[in-house]
Amino acid sequence: MRNEEATGGSLHAGASDQLPRSSFLVRFRPWLLPVAATALILGIGLQQCSTIGGFLTGRKNTTTVTHELVVDRVQNVAKLVSVEATVRDVLVYRNTWYGSTKQSLVVVTARLLAGVDLKSGADVKIDEQARRIDISLPHASLLATEVTDINTYDEQRGLWNPFRSEDRDRIFQLARQQLARSAEQMRLTTRAEASAKEMLETMFGVDGWVAEVTFRDVPTVRTRDEE
Repeated sequence: MRNEEATGGSLHAGASDQLPRSSFLVRFRPWLLPVAATALILGIGLQQCSTIGGFLTGRKNTTTVTHELVVDRVQNVAKLVSVEATVRDVLVYRNTWYGSTKQSLVVVTARLLAGVDLKSGADVKIDEQARRIDISLPHASLLATEVTDINTYDEQRGLWNPFRSEDRDRIFQLARQQLARSAEQMRLTTRAEASAKEMLETMFGVDGWVAEVTFRDVPTVRTRDEE
């Protein structure tokens, strides 16, 4: 009978002083909004700037803003706005097979990136009479988990249960799952949504126009293997 478990958290008291402490090394980018806004403005061509300017100021004989134009601006913002954090966490791996237990303590460091994925599209509604733009985006998600360093300490093999290559793969898989839970605890996706909402509502909400950004759940399609 094989029994496997993995736990995470702080190192226990009495552990070797050579082991690093479990911690979160968070590197957010609070300067991202002004930098992204500047990059976005510089990246818009003169023709599109004239189009948006005429639309937002209400001048006659100018090109009315289109659904495609707003979606294009939303896509640019989604590419620029993201939340990044560097995390260091501890994983304790145990596996028991017929009473023989092997275990190891693993310290993993990773870079987490959260943002808005527009693969499912952005819903845009424009009311010219009410001077209102409603933008609905999918909720932010964890876009990338890049493991930058992983170290194993205090590895103990069982009498007839040694470490094998599949154990290394399983430890790496469990580490990524724990890093995803760490991202939830740090509310990375919430921060990414707040950044996108602030930038879009500020960009479109000028000269009497009101822009509102909301986030929606995206239905997931389950495969036969997941059922």
